[in-house]
Amino acid sequence: MIGLQLQIPIASWRKGPSREYLETDILPPPATCYGALLSLVGETDRERHKGVRITAGLLSQPQKSTVLRTVWHIKNAKIQPGVEENARPDYQELLTDIALMIWCDSQDEVNKDSTLEQRVLQALREPSSIDRFGGWSLGESTHLINDFSLVPDAIPLTSCQAFLVDPKGDVSMPVWVDHVGAKQTRFVLGRLEMLCEKPQVAQLAQILV
Repeated sequence: MIGLQLQIPIASWRKGPSREYLETDILPPPATCYGALLSLVGETDRERHKGVRITAGLLSQPQKSTVLRTVWHIKNAKIQPGVEENARPDYQELLTDIALMIWCDSQDEVNKDSTLEQRVLQALREPSSIDRFGGWSLGESTHLINDFSLVPDAIPLTSCQAFLVDPKGDVSMPVWVDHVGAKQTRFVLGRLEMLCEKPQVAQLAQILV
């Protein structure tokens, strides 16, 4: 297991059921963290690292604000998205000044050849060996990651509020997002808990198995 500490100036992790008012989760769901790590290592195949386990934890309490913005939706399929009736104003919650941990463990990955955990370490140690494109973000493409570092022994430097898998938990977060119709989106049940040490491997959410 490895742990990364990230600093993010601004982000929003939209709750799945939110529609007219775009609420944000307090921390990024496993599916979002997985996408960010794929982006870091330059992987475009979303199924490349099936079975990897990932979760996130907040190291500080971010500030929450609400903005009015224009969002895209498909009202008329005959015209371009984001214009005329395919755009509408909506309120969106934003988080600012975010410090968090992301844990990644590859021992249960389906493909054992060059695991995501190994590739993330390579990206940190030999960034010139990584072929990737675009800014590195966590969520929307404009919500860029400002700084990140490898945490020794994956133990947070301070207590953090983490999402841990628990079949009796009261928090549901996506581990796989279907961007076309949402039919194949998958969720995992868990709880938010304060941690002073690294989580157990089984407490990390498993991606698409």
